[in-house]
Amino acid sequence: MSKGLQYYANGIVYGQKSGMTIDIESALTTTAQALQSVSDSPRLDAELLLVSVLDEPRSHLFAHPDEALSTEDAVRLSALVQRRLNHEPIAYLTGEKEFWSLPLMVSTATLVPRPETELLVAATLALIPRDASMAVLDLGTGSGAIAIAISSERPLCRIVATDLSSPALTIAAANAERHELTNITFLQGDWLEPVADRTFDLVVSNPPYVAENDAAMNLLRCEPRIALVAGEDGLDAIRRIAADAGKNLLGGGALLVEHGADQEEAVAQVLADEGWDNIQCLPDLSNLPRVTCALWKPNEEGQEPVGLRTHLLRQQATNRLWIK
Repeated sequence: MSKGLQYYANGIVYGQKSGMTIDIESALTTTAQALQSVSDSPRLDAELLLVSVLDEPRSHLFAHPDEALSTEDAVRLSALVQRRLNHEPIAYLTGEKEFWSLPLMVSTATLVPRPETELLVAATLALIPRDASMAVLDLGTGSGAIAIAISSERPLCRIVATDLSSPALTIAAANAERHELTNITFLQGDWLEPVADRTFDLVVSNPPYVAENDAAMNLLRCEPRIALVAGEDGLDAIRRIAADAGKNLLGGGALLVEHGADQEEAVAQVLADEGWDNIQCLPDLSNLPRVTCALWKPNEEGQEPVGLRTHLLRQQATNRLWIK
């Protein structure tokens, strides 16, 4: 920029004329103001974008509020702000999202992990004793968030994670390697097809569950549609899983699936129609129906596999499931 530093965000000038600079605190304030129209947490967004540009921890922002940004960093921040104003998720701009207290790489090939999905992890962990060596299947793994969270808490388990997207699996495998987790196998394919000859104690999934014409897609347009949309009513993926997962479960094995807050009854009916038993929906921290658990048919002895403490599925005190 031969004319010096001059960049904008939503019409706000950050700096101009040769030699002019902007310090960290001013950049944060200006950026937060610019992002008010697209974010419920504009100050946090501003902090995350700036630490990504500076490659420093957030504490650096608070410790050095008067530090001047270089011209290059100011221009990079401006570019990220413009992308955020187009509703691109912060995680795509920074390349990272924390899930279950674990930093994970994400890209436009993967869904951004949501805090609500931690309930699915917590409910799964509640069914696995810490010293158990159980077989767990994660369907539609995306960034690998669910499989990696379970692996980090239950290192003796054998976890298989599938996804149709090869780029997503590349991200997932890199995340597992980053956290030095060696008990996860990643397989490419459509839902249960890659594991047709295997059996598991537990099947978990955060499948697509948004209806095709849902207005929410306007705000989710930057994320992969294949990971979000599941037919006219948003239940196509859950129907597929409900129909097929029992073939890969040991008798009495459990299925745990995330769904929309308005889909509790519909999901329960889908599962019941496919022969699932002990169907129980767990609310998230906002007290909205979020994860439905169900059991497959008991084995010949009428016993459940060791470690499946099904009474947890019947508890209404869901907050107990969030204790790691």
